[in-house]
Amino acid sequence: MLAALFIGLGNFLVVLDTTIANVSVSTISGSLGVSASQGTWVITGYAVAEAITVPLTGWLTMRFGGQKVFIFCYLAFAVLSLLCGLASSMGLLIGGRVLLGLFGGPIMPLSQMLLLKIFPKEKATLATVIWAMTTLIGPVAGPILGGIICDTIGWQWIFFIKVPVAVLGGLVLLNLLRGQPDPTAKATIDKVGLGLLVVWVASLQIMLDEGRNHDWFNSHEIVALGVIAAIGFVAFVIWELTEKNPIVDLRIFRHRGFAAAATTYAVGFGAFFATIVLLPMWLQSNMGYTATWAGYATGIMGILAVVCAPLVGKAVEKYDPRLVVCLGIVGLGLMVVWRMGFTPDVTFLQMAGPTLLTGIFMVMFFVPVTGLAMASCEPHEAANAAGISNFMRTLAGAFATSLVLTGWSDATRRNQNELAGAMTNGQAVIDGAVAQGTPHASAVQMLTGVVEGQSVMLATLNMFAIIALCLAFAATLIWLVPKPKGPIDTSGAH
Repeated sequence: MLAALFIGLGNFLVVLDTTIANVSVSTISGSLGVSASQGTWVITGYAVAEAITVPLTGWLTMRFGGQKVFIFCYLAFAVLSLLCGLASSMGLLIGGRVLLGLFGGPIMPLSQMLLLKIFPKEKATLATVIWAMTTLIGPVAGPILGGIICDTIGWQWIFFIKVPVAVLGGLVLLNLLRGQPDPTAKATIDKVGLGLLVVWVASLQIMLDEGRNHDWFNSHEIVALGVIAAIGFVAFVIWELTEKNPIVDLRIFRHRGFAAAATTYAVGFGAFFATIVLLPMWLQSNMGYTATWAGYATGIMGILAVVCAPLVGKAVEKYDPRLVVCLGIVGLGLMVVWRMGFTPDVTFLQMAGPTLLTGIFMVMFFVPVTGLAMASCEPHEAANAAGISNFMRTLAGAFATSLVLTGWSDATRRNQNELAGAMTNGQAVIDGAVAQGTPHASAVQMLTGVVEGQSVMLATLNMFAIIALCLAFAATLIWLVPKPKGPIDTSGAH
């Protein structure tokens, strides 16, 4: 049980890191002297690096042993968290976050493998529950913990706080697992496939993150990145389909059920993650929330998620899993539509309603969807199916973050121009304020602030509408999955 606690803790730290910086982006950006859009690299850099290393986990386990890799990554996570907290520039921080993602990626699948290994077979369910609870609690605790730390002791501590925990966990496991069998085997790695994967993913992510800062395809740099990403992706697909031992076995997409379920997972998670990135940034930039209260507004979705997880597990056994997934995605979409009625006067309690209920639908979506993907594959393909579906999910979260923030920024500028053009009595408002004793500069600033605030509000509602459409598409897509012939394995969900 002690080993299980610290293995689960490692998984918790990695999952926590996916959301702990979401509410701190504005503070970190201001502290390091960059724009909020550049600050989102803290989120996307980690996610992309994590996605790239997930397919490597199998090779690392065979080559060096699962326990050794897990403990090494655990301790490396502590060192890199320390370096992130010490970063004095955005470049150093992003570099640290990328390395954190590279070493954090193998921890998630290996934590589940080790939990199932140290428990006897008759207690395998307990191992899965421990792993699932750390996976569910991490995204809940991330925004709340990140907000409180950021507002009270400084953003650096969202990284420093993980250092002693990871050091303790790694050293305790090093002692507890000493002498346990940790088999290795001769393993080859698809170096060309790995290189092509890194090239096209990195190029595409940089293009999405930097496009809005370089006027998109009017910039030679963005055009070059787009060409590299396109050629790299095509070369990657061709190579992986013809390679004997591919790093990502794309042949698994021959199963219609897997292709539909994995795509549903990617689209649905991307839309969901875009929401939990956009919400805290809007609350802090437009609604005057502190990082702490933005964290509360985002994190409370986990309350009902944790409570409902066992009930959803039973529902999946009793009802068609496709129906459970569809209802979960539709519910997430309805919560986003609910938010489309928000105004600048919305209160925290009014905002808490859809956020709280999101937790129920989040679990209904996340728990069965990976099981559906794996149910369509051959038994020997299960590990590969889980790895690829989670690779797609993580990558979709990073891409969606960049796209929604680009759309948000563009919609804000467009709305501001339209509002300014439609405001025929602007000068009269300024003259009236001046007549009442307000300095002219202050009157202009006040009116500008009102227009900018309304522009951001409208842009946020625009993004919610697009997210709702993406969720509607995902809810439809899941019905392309054939109905499973028996119970599905939900242990791969995270």
